[in-house]
Amino acid sequence: MRRGQKRVFFPLLAIALCLCIANVDAGTTLQPPVKLKWHHYRRDTTCKYAEEFVRHQVELFWKEDRSITAKLLRLLYSDCFVTGCDASILLDGPDSEKTAPQNWGLGGFVAIDKIKKVLEIRCPGVVSCADILNLATRDAVHLAGGPAYPVFTGRRDGVISKAAMVDLPSPSISGGDALAYFKSRGLDVLDLGTLLGAHSMGRTHCRYILDRLYNFNNTGKPDPSMNKAFADQMRKQCPQRTKKGQSDPLVFLNPESSSKYTFTESFYKRVLSYQSVLGVDQQLLFSNDTLQITEEFAGGFEYLRRSFALSMSRMGNINVLTGNAGEIRQNCRYINNGKPQ
Repeated sequence: MRRGQKRVFFPLLAIALCLCIANVDAGTTLQPPVKLKWHHYRRDTTCKYAEEFVRHQVELFWKEDRSITAKLLRLLYSDCFVTGCDASILLDGPDSEKTAPQNWGLGGFVAIDKIKKVLEIRCPGVVSCADILNLATRDAVHLAGGPAYPVFTGRRDGVISKAAMVDLPSPSISGGDALAYFKSRGLDVLDLGTLLGAHSMGRTHCRYILDRLYNFNNTGKPDPSMNKAFADQMRKQCPQRTKKGQSDPLVFLNPESSSKYTFTESFYKRVLSYQSVLGVDQQLLFSNDTLQITEEFAGGFEYLRRSFALSMSRMGNINVLTGNAGEIRQNCRYINNGKPQ
């Protein structure tokens, strides 16, 4: 919040969650009701301990590899923002969503496979891959220091997965285009500013930031919005690609978190210092709404935790399948009657 500016609060309620953000118009609840339920498996199925089984497996993975949080966050985003939260990103196939260029480098599939295997042994044919992905991501976020937000369950799995359906935007997208993309999924500016906070952990390949480091907007120069010392540091990690077959190193999205993979407000502090790795993250400074969101989160971790809980719940509601739609896959990589359609 800017110095001297009067604080105006908008309550954002979702299952006893509230967040106060100054002067930002944003959604106040989950999207219009869908047929998901709180503790669906405990109350309505024969798999009453499904969430506990998921949580236990995630804890095992997290103890071995803390990067699982970042991998699952990206995997869930790549699923929900395409055809909706239907686990179509998990399907194998020569032309499935996971083969699209935008999904190059996705991880976390092995963790979901293991969780599904355990659940199929405990209660076969009950827990969907879509719910597993949402629950596992929530549990991994909590282990990394983020909120334990509510995940409504009862999703069913999609049976169609096509690379051509993947329209995930470039990491260099403008702030205006990023907001338009979020709005097309029923989300808003607060969701945009909040969910980019997932970049507080994880890594990206240099290929996605070379334009910012060497040829911003075809100028032959670095992005002028980058802190000069930070840009110099990043160029050492990401040399220009001058020949075919040259390596494409990985760099941390948030050096403050780095290999610890912790969820903190430091991402927003780096945005305010013009030290964002991805161009879309730096764009948070260039509109009044996202600037205020960034300032609020940089100055108050509890605000970030609560808003992240709400926005993750809202994202998990995008175009879900319920009732008789879709199916409950026996194997998350394949539909029950064979190959993806």
